[in-house]
Amino acid sequence: MPSVPQAPEDATMNLDTLNRLSAGEFAETLGGIYEHSPWIAAAAHAHAPFADVDALAAALRDAVAQAAHGRQLGLLCAHPELAGKEAASGTLTAHSSEEQKGAGLIDLSEAERAELADLNLRYRDKFGFPFIIAVRHHTKSGILAELRRRTAGDDAVREFSTGLAQVHEIARLRLAALLAV
Repeated sequence: MPSVPQAPEDATMNLDTLNRLSAGEFAETLGGIYEHSPWIAAAAHAHAPFADVDALAAALRDAVAQAAHGRQLGLLCAHPELAGKEAASGTLTAHSSEEQKGAGLIDLSEAERAELADLNLRYRDKFGFPFIIAVRHHTKSGILAELRRRTAGDDAVREFSTGLAQVHEIARLRLAALLAV
């Protein structure tokens, strides 16, 4: 697993401060790292204090890995569709809004919006959860290409695993943005 990248200059927290938080404060502070899933931060807190950010990231990943399949599915389903109804209604989390905006998913042509809506629907119908990708690593065209490719696949177990891996990558990037390391 790659190391957590260095946080930007405007990071709002450091590991030392995070290690001193109560369980409730810890879960509140890290609750948005995994989309609408503060239970992950709450479970990871049991392993505090963390020697470094990689240890924290590992504890978060382990909390997901140790969860029941249904809870993992809930984590995947907590993610919004790309440029979907949450984006249209303005109800994306701040993290998701910034990520989708940065990937160009807010400024889609009508043809791109229609294709994305169709692919999102087909993907969700096929696999039972939304398409998830760490959009910070991709361009708009790259995201569409990956969504086409993954929608064409038929290995539900692999796609579930890929979805979780993408969730972890999104969380790793969010954690880096939060922590001054």
